[in-house]
Amino acid sequence: MKKYMRRMLYPIIHLTGMTFNTQTFKTRTLTALVFVAVMLAGLLWNHWSFFVLFSIIHFGCWFEYQKLVGLIDPGYKEITPFHRYGVMVAGWCLLLWFTGDQYVLFGIRLHEIGWWLGLPIVFLLPITELLFTSNIRLKNIAHSFFGLLYISLSFGLLMDLRQEFFIAELSKTYTTPPAWHYVVAPCAVIAALWINDTMAYIVGSMIGRTPLSSISPKKTWEGTIGGVVLAVGVTGLLAWLLDFDYKIIMVIAAISAIFGTTGDLLESKLKRLAGVKDSGSIMPGHGGFLDRFDSLLLAIPFVWLFLRLVMM
Repeated sequence: MKKYMRRMLYPIIHLTGMTFNTQTFKTRTLTALVFVAVMLAGLLWNHWSFFVLFSIIHFGCWFEYQKLVGLIDPGYKEITPFHRYGVMVAGWCLLLWFTGDQYVLFGIRLHEIGWWLGLPIVFLLPITELLFTSNIRLKNIAHSFFGLLYISLSFGLLMDLRQEFFIAELSKTYTTPPAWHYVVAPCAVIAALWINDTMAYIVGSMIGRTPLSSISPKKTWEGTIGGVVLAVGVTGLLAWLLDFDYKIIMVIAAISAIFGTTGDLLESKLKRLAGVKDSGSIMPGHGGFLDRFDSLLLAIPFVWLFLRLVMM
């Protein structure tokens, strides 16, 4: 069986210069299948599964971000527990604030909970820094603020992309869109990122010659361009077959692929500064939350901005 797998994968192994390891291949494949199953269930089941999925991912990314920043700047490890966890909750409140009217718990909209819970935390965080920190470091506050923009705002905007505001434009043939249509914009972004990542790797392995950046030497211009083109083409075709506005979907795919690659390079830079290979180990063979969602974090704000400008 091992010899058969080697023969089947030899062209890729030869092109990429990798040494094939059967156990690693099995681990990565199994993890990838579980990851895809969990993502699809969270995305497509209902609006609550969508919310729970990205709430978990939000906190997972925050834990890894704080670990990376602590390795880059050891002073960040000295922040108080209230600062450490308070900023995560404040970020989650930002995510709550972007939820739509369908998110109601005990008669109260999550949007309102996000506002009234987040507001006191925002005021208390600087006060606790003044009262309980002997050596106030503005850099620590800046690190946390960047995390709010980098992680929490992105996932908040992702929640906003699930609004009816976008569905009316993307699916004009439906007076009352089916429930699954609400995830068209988020799914278009995620699908484009997956296709771009896979195709960039394959194209880069086959014809890649020109390095894209010193931050990630394995990435090439040929692979990057190939990934973007194929991501746009495939998502556009799927949108056309499903009777969505394929032109807008293709622009979404292009923005996602371009800024997703930039997001991947940004996280690679953080890991290099921190001196680690992966941001975490939650997914065997694939790294951590930030390793899996670094592209999404940077792609979402630009897709959201495009859709807001186009559909105003």
